[in-house]
Amino acid sequence: MSNSPSTNATAFQPQLKIPATYMRGGTSKGLFFNIHDLPKAAQQAGESRDNLLLRIIGSPDPYGKQTDGLGGGTSSTSKTVILSESDKEDHDVDYLFGQVSIDKAFIDWSGNCGNLSAAVGAFAIAAGLIDASRIPYNGFAVVRIWQVNISKTIIAHIPICNGQVQEIGDFELDGVTFPAAEIKVEFVAPSDASNAMFPTSNVVDQLHVPDIGTFKATMINAGIATVFLDAQALGYLGTEGQEAINSDLAALQKFETIRAYAALKMGLIDDLAQAASRQHTPKIAFVSPAQDYTASSGKSINKAQIDLNVRALSMGKLHHAMMGTAAVAIGTAAAIPGTLVNIAAGGGEHQSITFGHPSGTLKVGAKAIQQQGQWIVEKATMSRSARILMEGWVRVPASTI
Repeated sequence: MSNSPSTNATAFQPQLKIPATYMRGGTSKGLFFNIHDLPKAAQQAGESRDNLLLRIIGSPDPYGKQTDGLGGGTSSTSKTVILSESDKEDHDVDYLFGQVSIDKAFIDWSGNCGNLSAAVGAFAIAAGLIDASRIPYNGFAVVRIWQVNISKTIIAHIPICNGQVQEIGDFELDGVTFPAAEIKVEFVAPSDASNAMFPTSNVVDQLHVPDIGTFKATMINAGIATVFLDAQALGYLGTEGQEAINSDLAALQKFETIRAYAALKMGLIDDLAQAASRQHTPKIAFVSPAQDYTASSGKSINKAQIDLNVRALSMGKLHHAMMGTAAVAIGTAAAIPGTLVNIAAGGGEHQSITFGHPSGTLKVGAKAIQQQGQWIVEKATMSRSARILMEGWVRVPASTI
């Protein structure tokens, strides 16, 4: 009996070689592609594109590690971005985001990634997608981004030095180990494509979840569809870290069930079963008044530093910091009197707040106004950073598409 490998040279199976850039944006990482570099079959939405990106990231992986791909086994590192020139007036690039499931064969295209939004402008410049006349030799390049998933505008202010994107700096972002250059990001009119900031028309609803309970909930479309609950009502302090939640399988199932019922009430799904294939939205988060706690880095957070505490789940797990889009939802909800976020922040009027998350703190700003009885937020702002980690080619079996 031969112990030699069973490879048959006549049955050689080639790999595709696709230009790609691996970037950190905020507290997330993802694979960035210029749409023109993708195989023709993957340049439009559909099964070919999904299969290609799933295989590149390494999903579905029943081991949850994405070892045979470029994903990192967490929701923050299982992400893809496709950029192209925009044909929208007063926009430079179209930004399409795909949240790749780790253990299932699907990509959720239903929402944006606010953290990676900070990297879009830098990638667009590096990829030659921005007209050279819009890039100063020194200063800030203003990149006008059309967010395809939610049909919204994002403005990124990218620092430029000697005609190149300045990535290195002294801006510190909790949840990111090393400092970098600050990128200011503006989310213009951040309610999603439905244009209904509060899909139920209420700033607080009673959300009934069979066999679990009835909870006060603020359900909002801003940055990303998000349902906010009160930490105490769930039996939490609001200062919990990842281990306290993610090691509790019963708690994770409870959160997922609540999220599914919230999605139904928000009109995001027509049937509870659809929630399983829509993991990216809505997000679910819980809030509490400002309290002292110790961040995951070991840093002590004093309640005097923050307005409230927020913990949020992404793709079924407590996030290690805060999703950028959820931060937009937090800032927007805090600006509107009577929401659970606003109440946790002490009530009153807020044009900016600083909230505590598992890795530290984050400041986000939003200005809300009422027009004809409806709440409108013109824009939400936050600071992030971004850096190219790797650029070159990613390889994937040609049989994938």
